[in-house]
Amino acid sequence: MTRYERMKAQRRMQRRIRLVVEERRIALSLPPPVTDQTTDPEATVEIPQATPPEI
Repeated sequence: MTRYERMKAQRRMQRRIRLVVEERRIALSLPPPVTDQTTDPEATVEIPQATPPEI
């Protein structure tokens, strides 16, 4: 890979990283979509105990 190709690949990767960061920034700035309001997000949920597999 020549020096020019490496620089070109590095610029392309940096551009992709910048686009992803911008998309995430936009996504995180928006409020979460309103979903089913019958569930309380503050309610405690019981997680069942996982049993190890029998050998």
